[in-house]
Amino acid sequence: MSGHSKWSTIKRQKGVNDSKRSAMFTKVAREIAVAARAGGGDPDANYRLRLAVDKARSINMPADNIRRAIDKATGGGDEVQYEEIVYEGYGPGGVAVLVEAQTDNRNRTAAEVRSIFAKTGGQLAGSGAVAWQFEARGLITVSRGSGDPDEVALAAIDAGAADVDTEVDPIEIFTDPSELFGVRKALEAAGVAVDDAESAMIAKQTVTLDADHVRKALRLVDLLELSGRCRTEADRCASGTGRGRGSGCRGSGIRNP
Repeated sequence: MSGHSKWSTIKRQKGVNDSKRSAMFTKVAREIAVAARAGGGDPDANYRLRLAVDKARSINMPADNIRRAIDKATGGGDEVQYEEIVYEGYGPGGVAVLVEAQTDNRNRTAAEVRSIFAKTGGQLAGSGAVAWQFEARGLITVSRGSGDPDEVALAAIDAGAADVDTEVDPIEIFTDPSELFGVRKALEAAGVAVDDAESAMIAKQTVTLDADHVRKALRLVDLLELSGRCRTEADRCASGTGRGRGSGCRGSGIRNP
């Protein structure tokens, strides 16, 4: 009986993991398609597409899937065409939130995003309500276990980084968006193991939340990103006096209490 129970648990967990993996593949494939349609299908000439392809490879997406997503986006035809749209709103505790979504149906996606905000105590706002609180930057992350943080910071500065935060895990390296690839290549040439590199909207200031609001804010971000259509940026916030884009939700920068 115990053997059957153990097998059922393993099977159920595998099903959950497979579902998450499939949702991640779908989300990244959309990012690839949007980037290819906007700037062409050559990753060497389209830095945004290169970022999306690198992300796909980091989650072990098959090369055939990557090529198919690019071909569909650049070849026209009857394939579903996704467009980008940005939503703005306020989360629990007044946290400013930007939601970047890919959609083939604006009305459906707007309703879904509005519902998620409402379920978590937030509110969808109009265009321009919170965007001014963010700035476009390149973000490179490096695991603290991959080297001495001070050495990583020095290598990043030498590579042309604008700022480095060694107080968080992973270490965060900020660049001008146009310098992202150059800094990444220089870091890798210096022997630094880069976990991820992306263009992101970074909050200009932080807010402090109590533990209850942090949990609710994390749930808001999780629901948005699990929808498979959205990438979320939020005011960097933490419980108590902490700060920074924390491990609680990497995309949002909200730290678990």
